[in-house]
Amino acid sequence: MTDSPPSLRTSGGRLASAAERVPPPAFLVSSAVFHYLGPACAVLLFARLDVLGVAWLRIASAALVFAVWRRPWRDWRAATPYQRRLLVALGAVLATMNCTFYLALERLPLGTVGAVEFLGPVVLAAAGVRTRRNAAALALVLAGVALLTDVHLVAEPLGLALAFGNCALFVLYVVLGHRLAADGGASGVGRLGAAMLVAAVVAAPVGIADAAAVATSPVLLAAAFGVGVCSSVIPYVCDQLAMARVPRATFALMLSLLPATAALMGVVVLGQIPGPAEAAGSALVVAGVAVHRERHGAAGA
Repeated sequence: MTDSPPSLRTSGGRLASAAERVPPPAFLVSSAVFHYLGPACAVLLFARLDVLGVAWLRIASAALVFAVWRRPWRDWRAATPYQRRLLVALGAVLATMNCTFYLALERLPLGTVGAVEFLGPVVLAAAGVRTRRNAAALALVLAGVALLTDVHLVAEPLGLALAFGNCALFVLYVVLGHRLAADGGASGVGRLGAAMLVAAVVAAPVGIADAAAVATSPVLLAAAFGVGVCSSVIPYVCDQLAMARVPRATFALMLSLLPATAALMGVVVLGQIPGPAEAAGSALVVAGVAVHRERHGAAGA
């Protein structure tokens, strides 16, 4: 996990210069809000379109935005064999993660999926710095996820399996995304666009046929495009710009807003009011994040 890819130069000096003036936590706040705002809106499309069709439209619309904005094929042509393998791996993870996330979201409340998803980053952060305090933090998070799991275990075992699968894929996204950002925020965003094009190709076999059902509906296409921008452009770009400036374990810890924003978007957009057990489980996850502390100077490449 410590090898850095060779430097890849791309245009983007203005983006890099602007990003340097923004503190990393600001990128994480933006990412946390849009990370679940898009999926919350996507749930509203499930009544009109199959879930995998929605997932592919999200990925494809994001790929289109990156294609127009960053022209990522230039990054692909300039990439080394190592970097191309990294782009293909990240693209495959993005495709599988988004499809798995939406399949889980079809069966479970957004707040529950978000809390389970955050288990992975907390484990990743705790593994970077082993202290008693962090062990306590991990125990709180595990207790919270266990409580959430118990609420839905009987009714939605498949939904929970998908949520935990998404959690594992989210950890891979953090690890691979941090490698992608090693050369700096602007170049990382360009390569992210190339990975998103790969993701659109990987997810096409399972989603493009269902997505074709809305090809004649401008309103639904516009809604799907908005989901893609909110879910896969804004948060992933913010993640890249933050990853370029903070260690991996610190970034994983900074994702502390995700369980709270997932629950909030579930309430505001979908009217998914958590029950007492679900609220307690989410609170334990957030408490675990609050207890966790990163050792000063710790690195996490």
